[in-house]
Amino acid sequence: MFQRLLPALCLSLSVSSAWAQADTPAVEAEAVAVAVAEKILVVGQRPGPGLWKVTKDDHVLWVFGTYSPLPEKMEWRSQQVEAILAQSQEYLTPPRTKASVGFFQGLSMLPSLFGLKKNPDGATLQDVLPADVYARWQPLKAKYLGDNDGIERERPIFAAETLFNAGLRYAGLSKDGEVSRKIDGIVKQHKLKVTKTDIQLTMDDPSKLLKDYKKSQLADGVCFAKTLARLESDIDAMRVRANAWAKGDLEGLQKLSYVDQESECRDAMRNADFVKSQPGFQNVKERAQAAWLASAEKALAVNASTFATLSLANILDPQGYLAMLKAKGYQVETPD
Repeated sequence: MFQRLLPALCLSLSVSSAWAQADTPAVEAEAVAVAVAEKILVVGQRPGPGLWKVTKDDHVLWVFGTYSPLPEKMEWRSQQVEAILAQSQEYLTPPRTKASVGFFQGLSMLPSLFGLKKNPDGATLQDVLPADVYARWQPLKAKYLGDNDGIERERPIFAAETLFNAGLRYAGLSKDGEVSRKIDGIVKQHKLKVTKTDIQLTMDDPSKLLKDYKKSQLADGVCFAKTLARLESDIDAMRVRANAWAKGDLEGLQKLSYVDQESECRDAMRNADFVKSQPGFQNVKERAQAAWLASAEKALAVNASTFATLSLANILDPQGYLAMLKAKGYQVETPD
């Protein structure tokens, strides 16, 4: 239970950034047309996109772009990735945030865990959401969650996450991390050096943090409403994006814009008073970028070949990780 707690609390501290929305009505119209035309998910073995190549002198960093959600019945395998991992000396894990406390501190917090996902003072979703948003929630809840009365007392941010994951399963999509597990297996097989690029989120008083959180109000109504919007209008386009990643169609992926509920959900946590009072939870995105870039530059300096994975969002962001390396003088090549 305690291991599941901190990822939930740190939902907003994710270091991934969402792709920008499409800039023109013409692009939007094309995306809609594609979404209507392609509703069947790809199955079988698929390679995903090619690799980005970062070089300096005769040293190279290969970067593979991950994406979620993907088709449930798709099996990922890339011979290019397998070949490059076999000849590399080091693997850089994707940037992550971790918060940890001692074992006995964790035990002392257990009584505070009960009711973690609930609204303060026993409030229900109907109590805390605008009437029009709650009216939109009801048919989606009936479609994807069925008879689940318990969720009515959860905070909107948690109810939204549960609903969204159920909607993905209904659409044949999955966020189970198969690609990352397979890459980890190949890394282990070839006994590569693994460099974790995690940053630690320190907590002065974990028990107080939890108590403050349970009493605090979260501005998570927008997160909830945008999650509903994605499920109302974006399921077909999610399938198209998943297919595009599986087939390595980067151009197709970038054309398909979507409502970005994830940034709103991150902000709901990040801007909450219980987070602002924790010095160790500040500037997370900047710290994660700095940690990953330092590891990447060190690896490029000493290895002939290094392999890394990043989310496509972090790769394609104009102010993202590879853009920062390019600004430092490294040559960055996009896959064909």
